[in-house]
Amino acid sequence: MNDKIAIITGGNSGLGFATAKKFCDKGIITYIIGRNREKTTQACQELGSLSRPVIFDLNDIDKIPSLVREIYEEAGHIDILINNAGINMKKEFWEVTDAEFSQIIHTNVLSVFAISREVVKQMKLQGFGNIVNISSMAAQYGIPKVIAYTASKTAIEGMTRAMAVDLSQFGIRVNCVAPGFIETNMSSKALDSDPQRKEKVLSRTPMGRLGEPEDVAEAILHLVSDQAKYTNGVILPVDGGNSIGF
Repeated sequence: MNDKIAIITGGNSGLGFATAKKFCDKGIITYIIGRNREKTTQACQELGSLSRPVIFDLNDIDKIPSLVREIYEEAGHIDILINNAGINMKKEFWEVTDAEFSQIIHTNVLSVFAISREVVKQMKLQGFGNIVNISSMAAQYGIPKVIAYTASKTAIEGMTRAMAVDLSQFGIRVNCVAPGFIETNMSSKALDSDPQRKEKVLSRTPMGRLGEPEDVAEAILHLVSDQAKYTNGVILPVDGGNSIGF
């Protein structure tokens, strides 16, 4: 993997950071796209010399083509794209406004489409590439108070299958990881403030515990490796069995 170039959106924290660390440890030059300059720069300092900070708001869709072109011109090729960046909102269905719903879709779906499209243009020239999208348990079953997020992640899973069919002819594989309940700062804060919700999560997870960010990072690394060269268009839950738990 030493000659590979990767882009990870939202790679400055949580699952994105864990994946970036895994990539850098494997010798992959990794571009970290993040909105917050301080946070993204700090993450790259921790990741070391193989990381590259890219300060960019993916909501600026019109600027995504030039962003990808700049990375391609600097790196010479783009081999891996991890579409990790996304936002959530917990709110009763009937209270969600059109603007709020649209914002989630814009960030979680439109930006994923736009950056994937631009990266694919470069991958086609190479004749190979790997894209991994990030879904959620919200697309596996109903979770209350996250209607917009659920819609966005369900779209991501459908896009993954469609992308795999469209792009396989060019040597580009597209897969998706659907993380279960992973122990990050964000999830810990949410679950610790809602003991009933946390108990429900753990009770329907056969392994009886939250996952670790490294669990998701390992799955992503596998999907972009040659060990998974015949794996294409799959939605891989990394959830301790949560999606099939009773």
